Amino acid sequence: MIFSDRRDAGRRLAQRLLGLIGERHLLVLALPRGGVPVAYEVARALHAPLDVFLVRKLGLPGHEELAMDAIATGGVRVLNHDVVWQAHVSPATIDAMAVHEQRELERRETAYREGCPPLELRGHSVILIDDGLATGTTMHAAVEALRRMNLERIVIAVPVASPDTCASFEPLVDQIICAARPEPFYAVGAWYDDFSQTTDDEVRDLLRRAAMPFAPSAPGDADVQHEH
Repeated sequence: MIFSDRRDAGRRLAQRLLGLIGERHLLVLALPRGGVPVAYEVARALHAPLDVFLVRKLGLPGHEELAMDAIATGGVRVLNHDVVWQAHVSPATIDAMAVHEQRELERRETAYREGCPPLELRGHSVILIDDGLATGTTMHAAVEALRRMNLERIVIAVPVASPDTCASFEPLVDQIICAARPEPFYAVGAWYDDFSQTTDDEVRDLLRRAAMPFAPSAPGDADVQHEH
C-alpha cells in the first residue's frame, strides 16, 4: 500500500474507522506535524473534533531519525533504554536535549493553538493519529501521557507501521489500527510518494478549518470514497 501523500493516507485510514461515527465524546488527536494532515481527514470523515497532542522526539546525535527519548505535554518522558545503552549517551546529554525540546514543544503549543485552549480530554474517547510508526517512541510518550488523563478509550490509528511496533502497542491501548503493516518495513516515508515536511502554517490552517462548523474544503479535500 503506497499513499500519494498524508491527506490520501488520512482518507484511506478513515475507511477503517467509520464504525466509530456517532460514538459519544469522540475526539481525534494528531501528533504534529506530520500526523495533522492525516488526522484532519479522519476527523472530517467521523464528524469529530480535532486537536493536536504535543510530543517531541529526541534523536540520537548523528542519527536524529532514531529516537532515544521523547517528551509530551504534561512533562512525560519516555526513554528508549536500548538505544541509549548501545550508543553510550550520557544522562547529561539527554537532559540538555530535553530542555531544548521542551522549549520547542511550548513554542508549538502557542503557535498552533493561536490563543485557544486545548480540548478537554478527560472522560472522552480519543483516536491518536500519526503518519506512521517506526520505533514508536514518540507515540509511546503520547500514550503514557494520555493514560494519566482518565480517558474513556484510547485508540491508535496510523496509515502504516512496522509490524513489531504496531504489535507492541496492543497491550497499552484499547485498540490499534494500522492500515498497512509491510514486511520488511524500511521507514515510514518509504510508503508515501510525497513525504515532504508538514509546515507550521499547514498545521494552523487545518486546525482552523477543523474548528469551523461548516468548513469550506481545503485544497485536496474530497469526500471519503469507499474502497472496492
